[in-house]
Amino acid sequence: MSERFVIWLSTSAGITWIIRNVASRLDPWLFRASNGRFTTMGVPSMPMLTLTATGRKSGKARSVHLACLQEGNDYLVIASAMGQKRHPGWRYNLDAHPDIEVQVRGRRFAARATALNGPEKTAVWPKVHQAIPQMKVYEERTPRNIRVYRLSPVGE
Repeated sequence: MSERFVIWLSTSAGITWIIRNVASRLDPWLFRASNGRFTTMGVPSMPMLTLTATGRKSGKARSVHLACLQEGNDYLVIASAMGQKRHPGWRYNLDAHPDIEVQVRGRRFAARATALNGPEKTAVWPKVHQAIPQMKVYEERTPRNIRVYRLSPVGE
């Protein structure tokens, strides 16, 4: 598929609804079960990970499937919520409980999430745009500050 078509598809209202309401619930399970090979949309077209954090209100483990960028041993995830008006729930979980579990490419490890602000975020933002071209559309959709998190392995 062409990049332009993928961007159009992933930013259309209907597909956004399906991803937010159906795929987001199934993908963590399917991704884990397939050892990182499949999602509800098929073979991932960009690097993906499953992040499991403790819910800030429930205290229960909550998993979410996210696009990611690798930077050395760390991974970057973006709290874009596909440009929705509200921040994604997992962002609040990371802020409250930054010690998490990550699964990427069949590997699971403990990590610590750190929000990037100011110069740190500015430094990685061009990489985010290059890896996730539809981010420009998400930025146009929302007035909020889209947060970027660095997931750093611990104990390795």
